[in-house]
Amino acid sequence: MRMIFVNLPVKKIEATRAFFAALGFSFNPDFSDDKTACMVIEENIFAMLMEEDRFRDFINNDISDATKAQEVLIALSAGSRAEVDDMLAKALGAGGKPWKPVQDLGFMYGCSFQDIDGHVWEVAYMDMSAQ
Repeated sequence: MRMIFVNLPVKKIEATRAFFAALGFSFNPDFSDDKTACMVIEENIFAMLMEEDRFRDFINNDISDATKAQEVLIALSAGSRAEVDDMLAKALGAGGKPWKPVQDLGFMYGCSFQDIDGHVWEVAYMDMSAQ
């Protein structure tokens, strides 16, 4: 079984953990410590949220400032339009920032927001019967 670990630098692990917990995500304590939170996105998909000093242990160059330039877009699927709207409302309520306007393309409905460290998350519902 293949697993995916998306590694992201964060300023304050406790604030980041609280932000994503408010969005409904859980954390795997086996891969978490005082500088790292292993956020469970799906059974085999995780975001390793690491304070910048810990993140530096894994890289050879500078950390991108996600508030000034995009290093990655993280896209998640949703089960319904309501789930998209709910995730956006929770993100904004927990301190996230809107990024682009909600898009409604008929068969695809999505939103995007920046988390408290500036990383961009997109959430989309795709209704293939609407094509």
